[in-house]
Amino acid sequence: MRALRRAYLIGVEGVTEIWLVRHADAYDGLEDVADPPLSRVGVDQAERLARRLQPLEIRAVYSSPHQRARQTAEALTDRLAIEPRLAEARASYAAGKVEIEESPVAVIQRMQEAVDAAVAAHSGGRVVMVTHGIAILNYLCDVLQLAPGTLRLFPDFTSISVVRVKGDRRMAGSLCDVAHLAPVP
Repeated sequence: MRALRRAYLIGVEGVTEIWLVRHADAYDGLEDVADPPLSRVGVDQAERLARRLQPLEIRAVYSSPHQRARQTAEALTDRLAIEPRLAEARASYAAGKVEIEESPVAVIQRMQEAVDAAVAAHSGGRVVMVTHGIAILNYLCDVLQLAPGTLRLFPDFTSISVVRVKGDRRMAGSLCDVAHLAPVP
C-alpha cells in the first residue's frame, strides 16, 4: 500500500501541494459585469474557506488579478501575490452568453507556467492559487491527461482541487472539494 501511495505522491518528501481554489460567488444578482466584486453569498463563502484553511501551513497565496479572485484570496491572507497567468480564459459576454476567445492550449500553458513558478519558489510546501473555473478545468484536464473540455465536473465557488507536484510529475489529490460550504448544524 505504501508503494501505491508513493506512486500518487502521497507522503513523499519534497512534494509541493498546489491548492487550486475557484473564487467565491460574484454573480448572485448581477448581470453582464466584466469584473464583479464578491456578492454577499461570496463573502460568506470566502469566510468559510478561510476558516477551513486557517489551521493549515500555507507557504504562499497567489491570486488572479480579477477582483473576485483577489477578494477571495484576501479573506485568506493580507500577503498575497497577484499572478496574471491565473486569470480566467479570455472571453466576451453578450446577451447573457459567454464566448471563450482563448484556446484551451493557451490556458493550460499559462496555468502550467504559474504552477511551475510557485513550485520553484515554494518547493515542498503548500501553495494556494485562487483562480477561475475554466482555467482550473483546463489545467486539471492536463494533469489527468484528458483532452481539454472532456472533464465533466463543475468547479463550484471556493471549491478546492489539490494537485501534488514533484519534478515533472503531477498527481490530482482531490477535485472540486466544497466540504467547507456544508450547512452548519
